[in-house]
Amino acid sequence: MQTPYTNKQIWLIAYPILISLIMEQLIGMTDTAFLGRVGEVELGASAIAGVFYMVIFMVAFGFSIGAQILIARRNGEQQYREIGPLFYQGIYFQTGLAAVLFLLSYCFSPLLLKRIIASPQIYEAATAYLHWRVFGAFFSFSAVIFRAFFLGTVQTKTLTLNSIVMVLSNVVFNYILIFGKLGLPALGIAGAAIGSSLAELVSLVFFIIYTRCRIDCCKYGLDRIPRFQWPVLRRMLDVSFWTMLQNFLSLSTWFLFFLYIEHLGERSLAVTNIIRSVSGILFMVMMAFASTCGSLVSNLIGAGHADSVQPTIRQHIRLAYLLVLPLALLFCLFPNLVLGIYTDIDALRQASVPSLWVMCSTYLVLVPANVYFQAVSGTGNTRTALCLEMAVLVIYVAYITLIILYLRLDVALCWTSEVVYATFILLFCHHYLNRGNWIQKRI
Repeated sequence: MQTPYTNKQIWLIAYPILISLIMEQLIGMTDTAFLGRVGEVELGASAIAGVFYMVIFMVAFGFSIGAQILIARRNGEQQYREIGPLFYQGIYFQTGLAAVLFLLSYCFSPLLLKRIIASPQIYEAATAYLHWRVFGAFFSFSAVIFRAFFLGTVQTKTLTLNSIVMVLSNVVFNYILIFGKLGLPALGIAGAAIGSSLAELVSLVFFIIYTRCRIDCCKYGLDRIPRFQWPVLRRMLDVSFWTMLQNFLSLSTWFLFFLYIEHLGERSLAVTNIIRSVSGILFMVMMAFASTCGSLVSNLIGAGHADSVQPTIRQHIRLAYLLVLPLALLFCLFPNLVLGIYTDIDALRQASVPSLWVMCSTYLVLVPANVYFQAVSGTGNTRTALCLEMAVLVIYVAYITLIILYLRLDVALCWTSEVVYATFILLFCHHYLNRGNWIQKRI
């Protein structure tokens, strides 16, 4: 079976997503690189607090994935005017969700972190970071709906422009606030949090201005702002609720991984934060093609080409490998060059090398696993995707509990948990898509 998309067409859709993800990754790299020159405690604390914030953010991001699936389906069906109501109801929902999660985090996260973090120094630094970071929810939650619109309508070049603006803003804000430039006090880890939140505000403002000036708002039903419409939102939640829950549970177990590592010591946590940031470079390349695959699968089904889904998935895996594997090999061959970006502490760099090698090897399995998983979500069967993810997460949590808490293995061996996760998610998603029950799904 031939795929309806050439490699060039897929690349033209994927590369703006890749550029946008690179820019977003540079934000994390900026935080890590700056804080790596402040101290190991700040570096480790930013990992704990950063992943904690990501758990909150991924609830909103999960909703945007559901919105993206619906927008892509309407785009494939050429029902363009129905996209506007989906967009605006998504904005209303995300604004309310941001307010609720902000209040919960602001009031209860210090109490929660105090119970689960062993080191008093890391607790103080993590609390200082999170105190300011949660303000970014008011901006990032709405921004991901714009991202869903541009991905669903396959106008991905906009994401590149937005990400460039966002990362440049973050670099400037962080440099000024962390180290105390332009007459401002040096805020350290709190400055990193404030800078990231301000960068998210800049990102949202850019999306609003760009959409009003460059997008055919009439074509997509964006020219009229509707009132709150519960039937439309309910239809969105039928798809999005499961992706929200799936993303929350997935990032919660990732947060659990960092908590377990924190019990191995501050050095192990600092190593893990560095490797997480390096892994993000490979992850964003992989996710550019996985996200493209999810959108194209939804578009294909909407256009009546469900028989092209499986060849399209395999095509995306091949293209992702062409970029991910050479990068991973480069990291393995020149580890000190890569790790030197994140810290100037020589002992910390050397301690990170074995973990870097293990992490790079995991992408042999992570690439097909994530492409298949995004394809399952693209079929609209988000409830099934959640069930598959939960089954795998049970195995993942059992594995990390055994190797970290009970066996207390070296931090490098702890990264083998990514192989365990990827292997099972690949097996489950491959089996589900081969059954073919998803073809008749209507959303």
